[in-house]
Parts: sequence; structure tokens; C-alpha cells
Amino acid sequence: MLWETINVMRDISRLHDITSVMIRYGGGDFVRLIGIGNILERAGRILHWKEASEISQLEPAVRVRRALEELGPAFVKLGQVLATRVDIFPPNWIAEFEKLQSEVPPVPFEDLLPDLQKILGKAPDEIFRDLNAIPFAAASIAQVHLAKLQDGTPVVLKIRRPGIESVIEADLRILAHLARLIESEIPESRRYQPSQVVSQFKRSLRRELDFAMEARNIDRFRNNFQDDPTVVVPQVYWEYTSEIMNVQEAIQGIPGTNLKKVDESGLDRKLLAARGADAVLKMIMIHGYFHADPHPGNVFYLPENRIGIIDFGMVGRITDYRRNQIVNLLYALAKKDEEGMLDVLMDWTGDGAVNETKLATDVSEFVFNFDNVQLKDLRLGPLLSEITVIMRENGLVLPSDLTLLFKALITLEGLGQQLDPEFHMLEHLTPFVRSVITERYKPAALLKRGQHGLKDLMEIATALPRDLAKLLREARRGKLKIDLDLKRLDHFGSQLDRSTNRLTLGILTASLVIGSSIVMTVKGGPTVFGLPLFGLLGFFVAFLNSIWIIFSIWRSGKE
Repeated sequence: MLWETINVMRDISRLHDITSVMIRYGGGDFVRLIGIGNILERAGRILHWKEASEISQLEPAVRVRRALEELGPAFVKLGQVLATRVDIFPPNWIAEFEKLQSEVPPVPFEDLLPDLQKILGKAPDEIFRDLNAIPFAAASIAQVHLAKLQDGTPVVLKIRRPGIESVIEADLRILAHLARLIESEIPESRRYQPSQVVSQFKRSLRRELDFAMEARNIDRFRNNFQDDPTVVVPQVYWEYTSEIMNVQEAIQGIPGTNLKKVDESGLDRKLLAARGADAVLKMIMIHGYFHADPHPGNVFYLPENRIGIIDFGMVGRITDYRRNQIVNLLYALAKKDEEGMLDVLMDWTGDGAVNETKLATDVSEFVFNFDNVQLKDLRLGPLLSEITVIMRENGLVLPSDLTLLFKALITLEGLGQQLDPEFHMLEHLTPFVRSVITERYKPAALLKRGQHGLKDLMEIATALPRDLAKLLREARRGKLKIDLDLKRLDHFGSQLDRSTNRLTLGILTASLVIGSSIVMTVKGGPTVFGLPLFGLLGFFVAFLNSIWIIFSIWRSGKE
């Protein structure tokens, strides 16, 4: 069994806690199905399978969300990642996952001091002034303290909670094996690739644990917007930054959640919405590197209607190829081009089996629903939601890089509408789409694509003699293998196998008839009704074989 291949005892206590929570929130059948309960019971940890009545009255999505909250930081973060999988979960599940918060009671500042003194080489009070021991914010992975540098510059200290890494690593090991168990025990889950989801989550969470990685993200965004005075990204103070602490400039402005103060300060809501949208769209369409969680808590509004952006732990990257696919999708929708949309969706499906007829019908209905709507009047959120519904109903899974992009765009549109009820995301997206399309057909772009195509052609041509020589060499050595994947090949093999069996049995039956006929002419030996016994037995077996052959031939004609 898979679990016997790992050191279960190392995480058995945590596994028991996880399983107990799952059972309490109505996941007992799931625990039984994948066999975790048997493991714990064999280990001497007996589980209580009775389900709490009040919990059983909750909706399944609510139960799952509450269970994730109770299980701790890794599972809360997993839920937040699942909130981006609009292609897998329906809207009510996404809404519950979005409620997941990682706020927890703060760690006393004294518990942080050993790590801080180790990385700073001296007491924090010797480096920072007015260091507030009471955290400004506390989450499951880190907590934030306000301070000042010696020159009076306000800074933020984002400090990782002590011991959190070992707890998360244990949960990640358990999640990875749970995903494998789910795939092996629940075949219908394989199309959603749970192991791949967990693998993506592991990479994301490990990056989030590394505060130096986040600092590099901040520097990259700060460099991208250095010529844009309307967008403010904090400065990182690298002399104090490490894997467990990130020291950055404190953005002093109006939090994105305080719209009342925005009105009192005289800032222009429409302009703020427009500048925020343009900033994130510039990240996506031009830089190819974007803030994946632009919700109000990560935004500050500054004097002169500037936008301050913080918390770059979750970022996404979009390649030119993906960007062009998004542009093609929007362009096809604007032109009511069903084939163009279908081509993009088929590219996203990968190698999975797809009912193309149903998918084409769903795309046609989707285009018809937006037939009389101008592109600038479309709401991006409902548009992307409809696309993900089509993919979910057709058993398609979005590429992992697009799930973050879709989530960021939907979140951004919600932020813009909070500031300006008349905000239309696609009004801001349309110029970027036009710019990308225009860039495609500029002489420089055409020349570049032509050069790439010529280079690829030359590489194929120059490699052809070497590849042919290798092919012939393998053939001479008897090592040439040809793998054929032909439709109905298995069925053909089965038919051939059955035909061979019938032929063999027919030959044996004929041999029995001939042999029995010879035995019938030989005198001596036991007899029945004056006839040789062995001859009669031979004829009887030959008769049964003949009946089986006739029935087999008749049945194969019905298939």
C-alpha cells in the first residue's frame, strides 16, 4: 500500500488530528474510502465516527471551509488557492473558500527575539526606533510590526512565526499523499489532477514562506513602475531582509477598505478605479508578471490619487503565448467568432478527452447570449465565470497559470466597482487588446516571427541527417521500436485472440472425432451398450466442443 512506503509514524499524530476534524465535519465516508481510518486504528488511535448533529445541518461548502480553518495555516492557504479554481468548483464553493482568513492570535514579541537577533546580529532595538512590540497585523504564517529606521523612515517588519515551517512541511507531506490516495481510490477525480494541484500549492506556499523571495518580487514590480508616478510600490531594505524577515517601506495612505475616508479626503474614486485597473492590466499585458491578489486589503489610496500596492507574496506570471491566447479569446468574442473561441478552449484542454460536439454547442450558446452586447459594456467577471462553467461542464481543467490570472481579473473588477459602480473592466482592457493585436502586425514583429520560423526550419534541416543516421543505426542494431496507438486496436486484439481460440478448439474437436472413430473400430476394453467406452467419451467431448464453437460464433455476430 502507498502509505507503507513512507514513514507514517513521523506524522501520525498530525494525521490523527486531520482525520478527526474531517470526520467531525462529515467526511467520515471519505476517510473510510481512502483507507486512512484503517491506518490510524491499526496504529492504536481509535477514531470517533459519530457526526455532530449541528455540523451535519450545514451546507457541504460551509463544512469544508470551517474544517480548513480548524486545520491550520497550510489548509487555510490551500483553501485560498482552491478559491482560484473557478474551473473546478461552482460559485457557492468559491464564495466559501474566499471567506477563509488566516488571522490568528499573535505570537508574543519575546518569542520572536531569538530569530531576530540571530539574523540581525544585534538586538532589534539597536537597529530600529519606536519598534512596536504589538503587531499591526497577525496571520498564520507571519505577523507585521511597525518601526522606524534610525533616520526616522517608517518601515514595516514582516516576521515569520517561529516553528511554522516544520508544521507546514508536515501538512504538505500529508496533503501530497492524500492527493495520491484520492487519485488511486477515486478514479473520477483524476481529471482534476489533485496531485498536480497539491504540487502547485506546495511550490506557492514554500515561496510564501521565503520572505526574501517576496522581497525580490517587490523589487521587480518597483522597477517595472519606476517611471509611473501614479503607482507606488514599497522599497525593500535588503540589509535587514532575510528568509524569515522582510523589512520594507511603510505605505502611509488610506486603506482600500475605508471608502468613507476616501470620500472625506477628496480623492477621485473614478480616477482611483481607472488607475488601479490600468496598473494591474499593465502588469498582465505588458510586464507578464502580475499581483495575483489585488483585493482592497492590499491597496492604499494616496494623495494626488495615487495607488499604493503591498503584499507581493502571491504573484502570477503569464507568457507571451498565454497573453496572445487571452487576446484571441476576447477578439473572437468581439467578432462573434465561435471557431476562434473553440480553438482557444481546445488549446487549454491539453490532451484530455473532449466531447467536441457538446463543447462547440456550449460555445455557440455562449456567443449567442452576448450577441447584442458591445465589448465595452461586458462585465468581465460574469464573462470569465461563464467560460469556466463551460469548461467545468465539459470536464476541462484550466492551465494552472490561467487560474491565478482569472482570479486576479475578477478580484480587480470587484475592487474597481467598489470605487466606481459604473466601472467597466473591459473598457480598460480593450486598449491593451488593441495594442497587442497592432503589435502583432508591425514590420518588426513580422520580421521577428519570420526569423524564428526560419531558424526553426534551419535547425530541423541541419538535424535531419543526424537523426536519420541515428535511426538507421538503431535499426541495424535491432533496437528500433515503433509504438502505435490505433483506435480499436485492443478490440481487434481481443477478436483475434477469440478467433485463435475457436480455431484451436475446432482442430482439437476434429482430432477427437477422428481419434474416437478409430477407437470405435478397435475391439477390446470397456464397453457401454456394446460400444467402446473411450470412443463414446471422445464423441461426447467433441459434441460439447462443437456446441461451444457454434454458440461463440453466434454471439460474436451479435456484438
